[in-house]
Amino acid sequence: MNGAPVEAAEAPVDEAAALSAAACVFRSLGDPARLAILRHLTLGEHKVVELTAHLGLAQSTVSAHLACLRDCGLVTSRPQGRASMWSLATAPELLDVLAAAERLLAATGDAVTLCPTYGETAGR
Repeated sequence: MNGAPVEAAEAPVDEAAALSAAACVFRSLGDPARLAILRHLTLGEHKVVELTAHLGLAQSTVSAHLACLRDCGLVTSRPQGRASMWSLATAPELLDVLAAAERLLAATGDAVTLCPTYGETAGR
């Protein structure tokens, strides 16, 4: 050997799997209630009862959305007495995505909400 560093061969990227995973992330963020929960959790840990009161949603709805977000790895909980305290699992990365979405919305104006396929009146 001549002392030159040996580069490790990079594993080939399965582009279809990567795109599918990215689409799954965006679907997990695709519900207004889940986004509201995530935005509220940016303020810190909360119990389900606190999220329910703040968001005006039923306890079962908040719990179901938290379960979805937990299964996607976006939130985590820890026990506190008989309740659970919920928080963001990947706060810096999630905040980056939400900030990028806000910048994209600002750049595109009303285009997304007016989109006939995915906009607010799509499928109605």
